[in-house]
Amino acid sequence: MFEPNMLLAAMNNEDGNNHNYNHEDNNNNNNEGFLRDDEFDSVNTKSGSENQEGSGNEQDPHHPNKKKRYHRHTQLQIQEMEAFFKECPHPDDKQRKQLSRELGLEPLQIKFWFQNKRTQMKNHHERHENSHLRAENEKLRGDNLRYREALANASCPNCGGPTAIGEMSFDEHQLRLENARLREEIDRISAIAAKYVGKPVSNYPLMSPPPLPPRPLELAMGNFGGDVYGNNPTDQFKSITAPTESDKPLIIDLAVAAMEELMRMVQVDEPSWNSLVLDEEEYARTFPRGIGPKPAGFRTEASREGAVVIMNHINIVEILMDVNQWSMVFAGMVSRAMTLAVLSTGVAGNYNGALQVMTAEFQVPTPLVPTRETYFARYCKQQADGSWAVVDISLDSLQPNPPVRCRRRASGCLIQEMPNGYSKVTWVEHVEVDDRGVHELYKHMVSTGHAFGAKRWVAILDRQCERLASVMATNISSGEVGVITNQEGRRSMLKLAERMVISFCAGVSASTAHTWTTLSGTGAEDVRVMTRKSVGDPGRPPGIVLSAATSFGIPVPPKRVFDFLRDENSRNEWDILSNGGVVQEMAHIANGRDTGNCVSLLRVNSANSSQSNMLILQESCTDPTASFVIYAPVDIVAMNIVLNGGDPDYVALLPSGFAILPDGNANGGGEGGSLLTVAFQILVDSVPTAKLSLGSVATVNNLIACTVERIKASMSCETV
Repeated sequence: MFEPNMLLAAMNNEDGNNHNYNHEDNNNNNNEGFLRDDEFDSVNTKSGSENQEGSGNEQDPHHPNKKKRYHRHTQLQIQEMEAFFKECPHPDDKQRKQLSRELGLEPLQIKFWFQNKRTQMKNHHERHENSHLRAENEKLRGDNLRYREALANASCPNCGGPTAIGEMSFDEHQLRLENARLREEIDRISAIAAKYVGKPVSNYPLMSPPPLPPRPLELAMGNFGGDVYGNNPTDQFKSITAPTESDKPLIIDLAVAAMEELMRMVQVDEPSWNSLVLDEEEYARTFPRGIGPKPAGFRTEASREGAVVIMNHINIVEILMDVNQWSMVFAGMVSRAMTLAVLSTGVAGNYNGALQVMTAEFQVPTPLVPTRETYFARYCKQQADGSWAVVDISLDSLQPNPPVRCRRRASGCLIQEMPNGYSKVTWVEHVEVDDRGVHELYKHMVSTGHAFGAKRWVAILDRQCERLASVMATNISSGEVGVITNQEGRRSMLKLAERMVISFCAGVSASTAHTWTTLSGTGAEDVRVMTRKSVGDPGRPPGIVLSAATSFGIPVPPKRVFDFLRDENSRNEWDILSNGGVVQEMAHIANGRDTGNCVSLLRVNSANSSQSNMLILQESCTDPTASFVIYAPVDIVAMNIVLNGGDPDYVALLPSGFAILPDGNANGGGEGGSLLTVAFQILVDSVPTAKLSLGSVATVNNLIACTVERIKASMSCETV
């Protein structure tokens, strides 16, 4: 068995021997001397056949110019010493005396011969090594020239144009890619029009949105190589720009006024609130300043909610002021977010007085509810009592184009420190929105504030604080079977599950980065699909990915639906891909107070031997406003690495799952029904440049339809 310590000991021993040899040679240099420089080559070229008798130190001081005597060895002596040298290049005193007796030479002559022979061999090896390195250098030089020629003549695989490494700007490269994609799209449209209509596409006028008519599936092709949001050219999110210098005074005034408004709106006795409902007339009288009157056709949504969460108040402030952390923690609500400008970083080394200009896209996990894009300022301030407040205020007047469909009046939260690392959070959400694009199935839920209200924000924050506490926990009980106690393994698995949840939420919404295509009919249960290219992302398998989603209502409480879908014992009732096999939980990590909040590693024991090693990573999470059951097949080797604390970023995932929302009809103390979204992601071809076949679309359509029917049958209900 190989042991690093054994190798180290051997290396130390060898170094010690070499040290002895060098010491011996150094003694020779000091006491007996080497040949003179002009005599050295002569001795080497004779392979040690001639040796100097005597040394510089033994020279008679009275005869400094006395000529040194040389002795030529016989052929037999040379052969004997050559043979002995092969066995032992460094003979000791005893061996040298034995050789001197056998060969009729003095021990000092033996010593000089071996010393010269070692020098000769060393020079020979160095010359050989130099020749080898010179050859390698020439080979690398030739390879370098060939690579340079190849790069000079290379062409872009996406746009077909020439590449100019280091000369083409990022914007120019993106424009080339976009031009190539549009060219392919025009060709496809022309081919489809000619095939089904008999006329070229140029004979038909363009349709102006909204609403967009159903389009052929190929037109839904997007490219998200390393970008979860795709590359939709009609994406308005990317068209918003940073504010100008002349805008900054107005932004500061709006932010200060919004902070004053928020601090009054969070108070329980604020007269603008009638119970938990905003009195719009009283609000208009109390806060005449602001962002102007409500636009025509817009509807007001206002709500207030409070909770005590298990997180330090400073950490909550840092999450809200860091756009990356904010969008990850609130992934169920924030599909995209970006900081456009930082007008102030705060004072005294914290976020007190920090002011940022941001843009964000808020979502509901269904393709049937349009996202809400907002352009706003976020202002953070520490209050006199030590509490912190973070407020948002819309800046839509600074960006007249494109026209907004959602305006944020003073919205945000007050964060108060509590004992033992807890914080009390009071959240106010106040928006004006044009929600005429919301599907009829979700209108009631959205209008009652269940989709975007303060209760949803607070519930997500509370849930994520529990999850983070689970990641940091060290006192893990090992009594229960399947509990992962390895701290590094827990963190890696939770990080992998977090990436899976974020990917699912971002891929199932109606984000403007997506281009959904309806497959059939106009009902609520229409299946919507889109295709994406996965290129150069280690977190996703490369190739063509087909996403499909559908939403429907069932008169069953969300809690019951959630428990049914997350339970591995009932999985074979709806999971067609498990082929009726028995699903067994191999390991799990509890990450919340509710027993349903956990990350599990499941194994499908299928009768089909080819699927015997199938593993499924699943996270189930629930709060009063939404529940999710999200899963993805994973490689057994990759999961072993993750469970041992390895990097989870290189585990390829294609998450599928369910989003369960209350329908908002809980009246008279009842629980109400559920709005269920079913979504699948399937790799239909491992070649990113492949064309999508109609057979793949039909297969996914049948898969999602059968899954919906099985869920309805298992829960003994009919569509609402």
